[in-house]
Amino acid sequence: MSTAVAQTPARVPGMSLFERWLTLWVFLCIVAGVLLGQTFPALFQAIGRMEYARVNLPVGALIWVMIVPMLLRIDFGALGQVRAHWRGIGVTLFVNWAVKPFSMALLGWLFIRHLFAPLLPAEQLDSYIAGLILLAAAPCTAMVFVWSRLTGGDPYFTLSQVALNDVIMVLAFAPIVALLLGVASISVPWDTLLTSVVLYIAVPLAIAQLWRRHVLAAGGRGALDALLAALQPWSVIALLATLVLLFAFQGNAIIEQPLVIALLAVPILIQVLFNSGLAYWLNRRLGEKHSVACPSALIGASNFFELAVAAAISLFGFESGAALATVVGVLIEVPVMLLVVKVVNGSRGWYEAGDRTS
Repeated sequence: MSTAVAQTPARVPGMSLFERWLTLWVFLCIVAGVLLGQTFPALFQAIGRMEYARVNLPVGALIWVMIVPMLLRIDFGALGQVRAHWRGIGVTLFVNWAVKPFSMALLGWLFIRHLFAPLLPAEQLDSYIAGLILLAAAPCTAMVFVWSRLTGGDPYFTLSQVALNDVIMVLAFAPIVALLLGVASISVPWDTLLTSVVLYIAVPLAIAQLWRRHVLAAGGRGALDALLAALQPWSVIALLATLVLLFAFQGNAIIEQPLVIALLAVPILIQVLFNSGLAYWLNRRLGEKHSVACPSALIGASNFFELAVAAAISLFGFESGAALATVVGVLIEVPVMLLVVKVVNGSRGWYEAGDRTS
């Protein structure tokens, strides 16, 4: 019975109202956060001081409420499916861990350190690049299920690649981030970085998996689906509250430099299109099915932005350019990913023509 449960992919509905209009909600959070931060500065300064070991306690609690429901969807029993699509898995791992973080570091150096440097506050350049690196080093965990379904992606492959990526993320996130921050000549606070990995990956993942196992044993898949549905609104509320807090602290920077958000979006947009295109093309070259190529391309394009935001706040603080850079990733996530979905759906004929000629 437990084996059957492990091999059954979670039922993922289409995009919810919140997911479909995520960009609008983030924009409203920008407005609300900036207004509240300017109106009640003392309140938000007090919230900013509520921290232990450089971890802000209110935000830490909100991020756990955000992350745990997403990690509940991960079924590590799906790792047994990896061998069935080893080429697609290989492409996913190559793009996510050997290309994506390094290409973002390069784009950050090119655009932030050089091309856009005269238009950005000089004291935040390193922090912006750090935020972009954090964003790229955290592959998508939850939303990829939605993107995969919108493209007719193989649910077993989607589940297996997400499970494997989560295992790797626990081990590789801190070393890759530290390496790239070092290459970019940015000081690496190792103690805070490792604390962030434990707090925002290892511990929530362990809790989510124990909770998942208990729910499945007690009530099966139906009970798990009901739990996920019940937790989803709280996850959404926590995300929006975190963004309001973040923008309350970023208010002065946004008012003084409104162009910053648009400039930070440029390297993120280029990377999304580059990584998704590379993964899609490599899967076609290797002869994988279109239903495998789609989720493989989409996971490399999307980000686990909740983790990136959490790590940026822990490492560099609420008012840092790193925190703002990760939130720009949230701002453009849905419209850019819907564009990628449209492209892979529209190019299915071209993709499968390659299968027939190979």
